[in-house]
Amino acid sequence: MTVWCALLRGITPSNPAMRGERLRGVFVDLGFSDVATVLGSGNVVFRAEGTASAAEQEARIQAALHDQLGIGGGTVLRTREALSGLAARRPFGDREHGKATYLTVTFLKEPPAEMPDPLPVPESSAVELLGWDDEAGALLSVVDTTGTETLDHMRWLERHFGRDITTRTWNTVRRIVAKCPAD
Repeated sequence: MTVWCALLRGITPSNPAMRGERLRGVFVDLGFSDVATVLGSGNVVFRAEGTASAAEQEARIQAALHDQLGIGGGTVLRTREALSGLAARRPFGDREHGKATYLTVTFLKEPPAEMPDPLPVPESSAVELLGWDDEAGALLSVVDTTGTETLDHMRWLERHFGRDITTRTWNTVRRIVAKCPAD
């Protein structure tokens, strides 16, 4: 049995169709167990039996979200092991997430066969791209939110890494890991 973390795109917590209980219902209907939502921004942890790949599970989940709730965003899966390994590596060191400085993790649905080395340099001086975590399939960034340039960072990420990505704050990633069911 695998513990998965679903990172959903296009979730608006104020939309009744996208609230936790409705999201959990879709996952339960798919036969998953120990389903729990984390925060109101499209994070779902669950157990799945069988040997289906991440891509197969993502497709099943996205089709069900679209059919049952009209959610057309996107689904990116990571195993509990991938996310807990990322947390254990402490990629941000002693930096702390706060109002002025966001520590962000951008998950690529399909990481490239080879990540560019060196990584592209963000257009905004408010963004520091720290690196790539191969095990988690994620880019790590520090964003200075005190200016107005940071809004373009998401568009920059999509231009360089595609639209099948989703970004979470470091605090959210740690909350997801904490909520994952244990073996």
